[in-house]
Amino acid sequence: MRRVLVLLLCLLFSAPAWSQKIIAAADSYPPFADPTHPAQGICLQIVRAAFASQGYTVDMRFVPWARALSGVKSGEYDILPNAWWTQERAAFLLFSEPYLKNEIKFIKRKGDPFEYDGLGSLTGKTVGIVKGYGYGDEFLNATNFARPEVSQVLQNVKKLVRGRLDLTLEDEFVARWIIKNNAPDLMQKIEFTHNGLSSQQMHVASSLKNPRHKAIVDAFNKGLATIKADGTFDTILRENGLK
Repeated sequence: MRRVLVLLLCLLFSAPAWSQKIIAAADSYPPFADPTHPAQGICLQIVRAAFASQGYTVDMRFVPWARALSGVKSGEYDILPNAWWTQERAAFLLFSEPYLKNEIKFIKRKGDPFEYDGLGSLTGKTVGIVKGYGYGDEFLNATNFARPEVSQVLQNVKKLVRGRLDLTLEDEFVARWIIKNNAPDLMQKIEFTHNGLSSQQMHVASSLKNPRHKAIVDAFNKGLATIKADGTFDTILRENGLK
């Protein structure tokens, strides 16, 4: 009887430590989510610091974005660490307070006079997108242009240069980093529009089906406020050239 009691007590006291582990999933989105970065990306650096201040650890899994999204939705993973809010996603995800911003601009072939001036300016064009990305419901529901999907932005840039797309789009900082580190010759063949599609804010998101979703998102929000107050957040931005 005593052995059973000791075992139950051990399980009881070990449970909270286990419950503090969070599994995150996202695709490679350097420099924000990057398996080659010392902290696995700027987003992960911020997210881990915020959660650590509340007693949580984060285990990151790099998988294609569509798989990350479906995995969080099903409960295979606990969070998307760098999700954009959309109406569709809000039906099954709880979003944290925003903590970073992406400026989404169109990429065109060098010398192309195109300038983005609302969705009407895309009429008749073929605009490459990445499967599962949240470009905004208005853009995704528009019917005046084509939106073929691929799994990675670099595929779209290569298709653009080859003339198979009229445009593609991505956060300019992210796109420049990806091209510079994977296919630097392409930088001489493309340009970015001055006007962007949108500014997308990054959030931590957890599935409404996850029994811990509210506790997880609340912990991040509290942790984010903590690291902003103590200077950790600004330090991370400065270390990564964002401030």
